[in-house]
Amino acid sequence: MADEAQPPNGTDVVDKMTVEVAEMALDAKQAAGGQPGAAEPAKPSEKETNGSATPAKPVCSAAFKEQFKAFSKFGDTKSDGKHLTLSQSDKWMKQAKVIDKKITTTDTGIHFKKLKSMKLTYEDYNKFLDDLAKTKKVELDEIKSKMANCGAPGVHNATPGKAAETVARLTDTSKYTGSHKQRFDETGKGKGIAGRKDMVDQSGYVSGYGHKNTYDKTH
Repeated sequence: MADEAQPPNGTDVVDKMTVEVAEMALDAKQAAGGQPGAAEPAKPSEKETNGSATPAKPVCSAAFKEQFKAFSKFGDTKSDGKHLTLSQSDKWMKQAKVIDKKITTTDTGIHFKKLKSMKLTYEDYNKFLDDLAKTKKVELDEIKSKMANCGAPGVHNATPGKAAETVARLTDTSKYTGSHKQRFDETGKGKGIAGRKDMVDQSGYVSGYGHKNTYDKTH
C-alpha cells in the first residue's frame, strides 16, 4: 500500500517562498540588462587614467626661455639674447644649484662641446641639457625647473638673518666703550665734532669749572 502523502511542514513552505523571491529578483535583473554572476567593471586606476602614478610637474617653457635670454645677456651687453656661451651656462646652472657634486663644470664642458659651437641657440641648448640629464641620470624637468625659477642673473639666495644680526651688533651704540662711547649721547645720537674733540670753553669761566650758570646773582 502506497504511503499517504504527508502535508508540507512549515520549513518547506518558507524554503519555497525564499526560492520564489530569489527567482523574481533574478528575472528583474535580467530584464534590466544585467547578467547573472557578472562582476562590476573595475574602476581605472590612477596610473591608467593619468599615464603614471606620480606625473612629473610640468616646466613652464616660457619662464625657462626668458631665463635663457636673460643669462645670454649676462656679462655681454652686445648679446642679442639668442645664444648662450658655456661660461654663461655655468653661471646659470650654479645659481640654480644644478651644478653640484653630481653635475660638475667638467660634465657641462664635455657635453657643451659635443655640439661643436662656442655659443648655443635655444634649441641646441635644450639638446645639451637633454644629453647631460641622460648621462648623469637626472630628471630633465627637474633641471629645467630649477633653472627657470632661480631668479634674475646675479641674484643669490643669501642669509639675511646673519647679515642683519651683524649689522645690528655693529650699530648698537650701547655696546661701545672707551673714546667711541663718548661720540654718542644717551639716546644713541651722534654728537658730531663735540664727540671727537675737546672743545675750548670761550665763555670766560676758568678752564675745568663745572658749576657754570649756578652762581646766585643776588649776592
